[in-house]
Order: sequence, then structure tokens, then C-alpha cells
Amino acid sequence: MRVGFIGMGKMGLPMAANILKAGHTLIVHDIDQGAASSLLEQGATWADTPREVAEASEVVMTSLPGPTEVEAVALGHDGILSGIQEGAIYADMSTGSATILRHIHARFEARKAFVLDAPVSGGIIGAEQGTLAVMVGGSQEAYERAKPLFETIGKGVTHVGEIGTGTVAKLVHNAISMTTRIVVQEGLVLAVKAGVDPNTMLEVLLNASFGKQLILTNHIPEIIFTGDFDHPRFSLSLSHKDVGLALDLAKELDVPMALIEMADQRIQEGMDRGWGDQDNMVTVRLQEEAAGVEVRVNEARS
Repeated sequence: MRVGFIGMGKMGLPMAANILKAGHTLIVHDIDQGAASSLLEQGATWADTPREVAEASEVVMTSLPGPTEVEAVALGHDGILSGIQEGAIYADMSTGSATILRHIHARFEARKAFVLDAPVSGGIIGAEQGTLAVMVGGSQEAYERAKPLFETIGKGVTHVGEIGTGTVAKLVHNAISMTTRIVVQEGLVLAVKAGVDPNTMLEVLLNASFGKQLILTNHIPEIIFTGDFDHPRFSLSLSHKDVGLALDLAKELDVPMALIEMADQRIQEGMDRGWGDQDNMVTVRLQEEAAGVEVRVNEARS
């Protein structure tokens, strides 16, 4: 397949290299030609503009710093749109804006070309090893055609839904991931100040439900997706007690716990609603009410 790749940064370069290693014809572009030198030595072809990349490619991929750069490369002077072929695919691998990708999609659709938003997760090591998670939004037809390319750079390729949904999934994943990391940091610091060896605390986390990721494998599909809050695995009232005791310990030791205090406030809201005897996941109802949407599926996942 003739593949164009624009953006030879820390993520783009190894992704493009894996596409080239897989035997595809590669056309590359970057604001700095030197950034692509290793690929050019391996047989890739240089293009002076994004337009030239698009003119020579069946699929054009970009890995760029953010939404501003994506929009400029896709729609700007000598951009991808000006050279895209009918039936060709533009897949943006950056982490950006679902709104902008939908705007770009509309412009490309008028040219009878396809757009996929396909942000990745897994960092530089994942990009080098070809083990990235790839979250793809766009038409099923375009996804199926581009999937072999995605599989050269990632081991976890998911078609999330229509255009923009890949970006939504990536942003939600990163927001959850980073917030969880900060909560873990708060708790780990408290444990150490209270006299627990950090390696031992890590072992406890790994062996308990948090480390086993039960929230993902059990609690979300079996409780939130079904709305089964009336059969508690661990009640909200017990969660209220335990988090409160942890915060009491933090106050004794003068350890700030900003995010855990916010979680305690949310738990208290649920208690005030009379949900103490329900499963602690019932607090999702507060978020659902605020957003005007329910997180349910028609059938429980097996």
C-alpha cells in the first residue's frame, strides 16, 4: 500500500518506521527534513508538502503536536485536502479535538475521501515496539481498509464508532489515567508518612481489588452497565467510613489529600441521597444526573 506519513516526531518516526518495515511504500514529510533521514536511508520517499504526500498516497497518516497543527496540515495551503485522491483515506494519529476532526471530515467527504481519527496510547516504547493501543473513529469501510496499517503499529486496535469517537475515547482514557495516578500518589505518600514501606504498599495495591483492576473487569460491566446497585459488593456506607478514616489519618499527619477529599464529598452526596446501603458504584448516578445521560447497556457483558 502507498502510505504517506506526516510528522516525524518522537511518536511519528517509529510508527512510520514500522509501516515501512511491514513492506509498504512510504512517502514522508516534516517541517524538518532531517527528522526523516533514517527513513529516507531505508527507502522512504520525501515530499516537500502535505499536498504532495496526499497526491502520492492511498492512505495519509499524521502524528502532530495538537489540533492547530492538524487543521493546518489537513486544510491549509498545500495541505492534505488539496491533494487527496477520491476514495483515499486520511488518518490522524494525533491526540486532538473531536470537533476539529469532524470539521475536517466534512471537508474531505465533499472530495469523496475518508477521514479517520486514530489516536494512540502506549508512549514512545510502544511506538517503537509496535504495541500501541489505537482508538479509531470513522466509517467501518475506511477502518477495515486502514486496519492492516494500524496493526503494524499497535496490538490493540479498536473501532470506537463514528468520526471523532476515537479522539473522545483517547481523551477520556488519559483523563482517567492521569487522575488515577495523582490519587495513587496521594495515597502512597500518606502510607509512607504513616510508616508503611513503599514496596510493601505497592504489594498491597497489586494484591487487592485495585491492582486486580476489578473496577474494569467486574464493577463497571456488572454494576454500572446493568444498574444493579441494590445488591452491594461493598456498600457506599462502608466506603464512606473507610475514606473518612483515611482522611482522618491524613489530617493527623498533615498530609494534603485534595483529590481524595473531593471523592469523599461525592460519597457524602450519595449518603445524603439515602444510598448508603447500595453498592458504592451508585455514585455514578450523581454524574449521570448532572450530564443528563445514563451509562447502561442492554445486556450484561459475559
